[in-house]
Amino acid sequence: MSSQIKLSKEKQQAMIEEIKSYFFNERNEEIGELAAVFILDFFTEKLAPEFYNQGVFDSYRFISEKTEDLLGIQK
Repeated sequence: MSSQIKLSKEKQQAMIEEIKSYFFNERNEEIGELAAVFILDFFTEKLAPEFYNQGVFDSYRFISEKTEDLLGIQK
């Protein structure tokens, strides 16, 4: 399994626009396309795996709890 998170070109471009919009609206800074790409790359490589892993753990916990509920209906 690859540890790198892949984004479609459309999703990547939408995220780049969100980053640029954030900097403009929240910080009154205009950043270029390249700077936004570098920020997105940083988040994708360094931070996104933690969110992904938390989602996997939360899914595991949810399924485990539901499995226990299912066993409760035995006669």
